[in-house]
Amino acid sequence: MERLPYAGTATAMTTTMTTTMSEPVTTTDWKKALPVIAGARVTLRELRLSDAPSLCDLLTTEEVSRFISPPPTSVDGFERFIQWTHQERAAGRYVCFAVVPHGLDTAIGIFQIRQLDPGFGTAEWGFAIGSPFWGTGVFMDAARHTVEFAFETVGVHRLEARAAVANGRGNGALAKIGAVKEGVLRRSFLCNGEYLDQALWSMVREEWRQAKAVWGSIIH
Repeated sequence: MERLPYAGTATAMTTTMTTTMSEPVTTTDWKKALPVIAGARVTLRELRLSDAPSLCDLLTTEEVSRFISPPPTSVDGFERFIQWTHQERAAGRYVCFAVVPHGLDTAIGIFQIRQLDPGFGTAEWGFAIGSPFWGTGVFMDAARHTVEFAFETVGVHRLEARAAVANGRGNGALAKIGAVKEGVLRRSFLCNGEYLDQALWSMVREEWRQAKAVWGSIIH
């Protein structure tokens, strides 16, 4: 999810929605508050205003922001983004988890899920992790729990992701989690004044359950 859905005053983030029919969302209380999910290396939880300084430090660097829509440029901007995530979650349109490595108190990245149709049958997911935590296992731990949440709690049937073809790390991460590359969306993403090709990746619920059976249960 390189083109993020937030459209705050300090950013240029936009989104495109579709209107295809889907199965109803699973009835849960996630719209009231996100659960706290403990993984082997990280905890996923609701974003807090206290996460704004660390997110501003880690997600605005050139190596992180080069393949995503411009993130907020200030702590205040991230605070507005965090408030917006709570509003969108309460409306049932969007989920944003803070990624907090064990031993830390504040977020070092985010994982997002947004509906692509009104019933959340088809959704798009994406992530941004501070570069000091690349290659540490944080991504895979957080990704598995995020995908699990999308399929088994929210009730998503098909989960999509888009990554710039030039983003080798992002595409490699999606392949590693078990997503299937469906094709290339030509010149589909405007980033830093340039239109980039994007790879379209997908997972469906049945495939995820088969993969999870190999890995074993990841939710304890």
